[in-house]
Amino acid sequence: MVCITEDMIKQLQTSMDEIAEPLQKTFQNVHQGYQTETLVRFLKARDGSVSKAHKMLVDCLNWRIDNEIDQILAKPIVPTDLYRGVRDTQLVGMSGYTREGLPVVAVGVGLSTYDKASIHYYIQSHIQMNEYRDRMILPSASKKFGRYIGTCVKVLDMTGLKLSALNQIKLLTAISTIDDLNYPEKTDAYYIVNAPYIFSACWKVVRPLLQERTKKKVQVLSGSGKDELLKIMDYASLPHFCKREGSGSSKHSRNGTNDNCFSFDHAFHQQLYDYTKQQALALEAVAPSKEGSVHVTLPEPDPDDAKIAETIESTLQRIGKKNGICQSFHEIKINGD
Repeated sequence: MVCITEDMIKQLQTSMDEIAEPLQKTFQNVHQGYQTETLVRFLKARDGSVSKAHKMLVDCLNWRIDNEIDQILAKPIVPTDLYRGVRDTQLVGMSGYTREGLPVVAVGVGLSTYDKASIHYYIQSHIQMNEYRDRMILPSASKKFGRYIGTCVKVLDMTGLKLSALNQIKLLTAISTIDDLNYPEKTDAYYIVNAPYIFSACWKVVRPLLQERTKKKVQVLSGSGKDELLKIMDYASLPHFCKREGSGSSKHSRNGTNDNCFSFDHAFHQQLYDYTKQQALALEAVAPSKEGSVHVTLPEPDPDDAKIAETIESTLQRIGKKNGICQSFHEIKINGD
């Protein structure tokens, strides 16, 4: 891993001081008062190259302006039933904090179906959670723990992962690309739990394609991962699917109870949704808002990411053929696309 030096940070800071006023304004929303730490993130993402980090950061700021990302938290997904549908099919939530104060983000990879709304609503929802994390959750955690906290850990539940994951590759690649280019180095570690054979087969061929710094962040845990995760967080912060060893994980937890961090009724999602509605009312007083999904420009995937997606696709198709299932990736459509 490249060591980020003070000289690299100073060089990048000097070049950022010269950017135009609109970019400066949105940059404030990105760094939230932690400018040096933000520069370090982008430098890490570009292996210490100051010129590449500068281009990446400026491209990110232009993307934010072009897509009005600074206002995205004032654009709730309405009506509420539509947002509930998004939450039921895009299984992401926050279950608590590690003992070091890092937010614990849970993702139900295997059981997310992304079939109750258009691709634009799912991307809007994903970006809103990123922005709420960066503008509200992380600054609050930094105050509470008395030190800078700028990253999270993610627990990825693979329960229910099937060949139908092919349906979601395009959407998941778009989300991954948005994160890579505009929210780099925001995750300290990825913990994979409840991994079935189909994941193991994909992981075997994908792992060699990952960058070394990404490989070091990924840990595949045994079963629900409860014992390992309890080393870094209290029981109350465990995602619900890690508390039910051998019970079928997320599938048996999607019941709307407050313990289910994927649920619209969970405290995290209630707070996030209430916040977006409050921000919308405040913005409405200044200018009428338009209903409908936010159409964010989808960046071209990095060639390495595209190669990973193609590798996953071919692996899933090979498994499908072995099991007598053969469906061309090009025949699969994403709802609303």
